[in-house]
Amino acid sequence: MILANGKLYDTARQDAILSGLETCFNRTLAERSLSPDMVICAIDRLGQRLDQGDFDALLAQIEQADRYLAQIRPLLSRAALQYKLQMELGTDTAYTTSPPGNLPAIGVRRAPLGVLFHIAAGNVDGLPAYSVVEGLLTGNINILKLPQADNGLSIEILRELIREEPALAAYIYVFDTPSADVDAMRRMAALSDGIVVWGGDEAVSAVRRLAPVGAKLIEWGHRLSFAYLSGAQDRARDWPALAKHIIQTRQLLCSSCQVIYLDTDSMEEIHAFCRAFLPILEQAALGSAAGLGAAAEQTLRRYQARIERAISGQTGKSGRTVYDGRGCSLTACDDPELELSDLFGNPLVKALPRSRLLPVLRHQKGRLQTAGLLCPEADRAGLTDLLVRAGVTRVLRAGEMSDSFCGEAHDGAYPLRQYTRMVNIR
Repeated sequence: MILANGKLYDTARQDAILSGLETCFNRTLAERSLSPDMVICAIDRLGQRLDQGDFDALLAQIEQADRYLAQIRPLLSRAALQYKLQMELGTDTAYTTSPPGNLPAIGVRRAPLGVLFHIAAGNVDGLPAYSVVEGLLTGNINILKLPQADNGLSIEILRELIREEPALAAYIYVFDTPSADVDAMRRMAALSDGIVVWGGDEAVSAVRRLAPVGAKLIEWGHRLSFAYLSGAQDRARDWPALAKHIIQTRQLLCSSCQVIYLDTDSMEEIHAFCRAFLPILEQAALGSAAGLGAAAEQTLRRYQARIERAISGQTGKSGRTVYDGRGCSLTACDDPELELSDLFGNPLVKALPRSRLLPVLRHQKGRLQTAGLLCPEADRAGLTDLLVRAGVTRVLRAGEMSDSFCGEAHDGAYPLRQYTRMVNIR
């Protein structure tokens, strides 16, 4: 389906709708500006309806809906959205400054890029819609290409937002265009002042090829995250929290733990940890709220990954020992490299003494995101500084690695700043 000007259209109308968008966008940009307060009021009302149960049918499409709601609901309040604007854009969006050297005063104003083209990923429910919300908060017209895995949730959220504030219809256009339709994507890119791409290396590379000269490319690529265990820890608290995080996120998020690092150079300690941690991970897996179908899918994916490794010649890689559990596994590795695991409750375990931490992590510079740090409080500040110098953008407690909070940066940058431009006026 296609959402344009607040109405739903069949995908067969794509060509005709795309042909008329430039005229439509030019009219909107010429006639009006989008007030952030209008957007905030609409989202706040949507949040209140969420509390009243109006969207229970939509939430039923989401796995672990209660956990999802607990994370997303606080971000939909007026106070949270105003705080986000203040954190990311500051309080002065228009001001006058006097340059040194007796030069005349000059006006400074923050303005929208104009039209944003969002190429969304499907690894987080509702993420495509939230990307559009960030575009609306900065006053942009938004084109959203839905990911293949989208279950209709994003388009329903945006339809409800338009119902709350009909004026937003001129700023929201959603297409279920497949990624293989390069011609349509190129036409959408040609209409845009900025292209927001969520996805892996292949997706980012493909968008770079179709992006027109002059369009700003904002890349939210895939990232790698890990846990780092150093010194004495509160095993009764920290280890179950880490296990729960691994199972609940299914290791599908950029903030999910792919590798558990131990601050050691001893493989004996790595194997001892696997033997001790596996029952805790297994308990989290067996206690997961995932239904029978989801559990079966995870099992199939694990075996598929192993088959693919066998075909590619990666199975039986020397120095790797798999500790299998019910619904999960741990793989002890004798190399320190940060890499993607088999996902779905199957992290890698590696030795990485702090003396080698920075040079090893720098092999993945530009891809680092969250470190879940488990260590004595006396070491926390020093290890945090070391992780930050290595390129990590979030250092959190291990069980909180995928938590969202109001005003946070995304991969080390504030999205709202990326979606605006500074204008000088004299």
